Amino acid sequence: MTEPGHRSGFVCFVGRPNAGKSTLTNAIVGQKVAITSSRPQTTRTVVRGIVHRPDAQLVLVDTPGLHKPRTLLGERLNDLVKTTWAEVDVVAVCFPADQKPGPGDRFLVKELAQARKTIKFAVATKTDLVAPDRLAEHLLAIQAVAEETGIEWAQIVPVSAKSGDQVGLLADLLIEQLPLGPQLYPDGELTDAPEEMIVAELIREAALEGVHDELPHSIAVVVEEMGLREGRSEDRPLLDVHANLFVERNSQKGIIIGHKGSRLREVGSTARKQIEAMLGTPVYLDLHVKVAKDWQRNPRQLRRLGF
Repeated sequence: MTEPGHRSGFVCFVGRPNAGKSTLTNAIVGQKVAITSSRPQTTRTVVRGIVHRPDAQLVLVDTPGLHKPRTLLGERLNDLVKTTWAEVDVVAVCFPADQKPGPGDRFLVKELAQARKTIKFAVATKTDLVAPDRLAEHLLAIQAVAEETGIEWAQIVPVSAKSGDQVGLLADLLIEQLPLGPQLYPDGELTDAPEEMIVAELIREAALEGVHDELPHSIAVVVEEMGLREGRSEDRPLLDVHANLFVERNSQKGIIIGHKGSRLREVGSTARKQIEAMLGTPVYLDLHVKVAKDWQRNPRQLRRLGF
């Protein structure tokens, strides 16, 4: 039974690649639901994090970073971002405090101005990285971006997802803007992304860490098969996961596999621990690396890989 005065709705974090959107989603939900890597352009799927409170349900939609597209994949990602903006109650633009707002941010805010009915927040992320005087300058610069592009911020909120500073306040302010309405998802659900999708994203995140010389979105992961191993007792379950990592060129395949398979073993070990923590079950992870030539530019390959 939903309480009277209960609010529910959708909020979308947007921003340049690596602006702290996924880390903020995870901090507000209190558990890892979105892929976070130190490489830009790592989020590709719209992952929803769900915050349950007695008086509200806040559904967070995490989108890829908007950028000027160079490939067919880039164009599809940007279309996904814009469709999301039109469907949510609040769009919160993330401006990392350690970087001045630049042309990419103005491009994004100008695009966002077209979603006239959507409430707009500005979030100064990564405040733990700068001194108070630098943060004050940053907040003034964020206001200047709004004046230049003709939009109005309902709130400008500085936060640090890393330290947790003002994360709760941001959630409160977002909830205040949501319409009155019933629960949209059952209690206890943290995301509506299917488990295979989350597992694929965790493998992809592990594969991206430490790869310095190739574009991160040259990696796609497809979970081919996933299920509990037969013949195991209920108190000793084992989840079998068989997944393929797709890259665009043979040279990239070598980078992912590493010397005598060392890098792939490292990826597998990291991903397995993350999957076990997320699903609460011991995991057997079987990874294979395959080449799908220039998949980002090939519509047939994009469809095959789930885009």
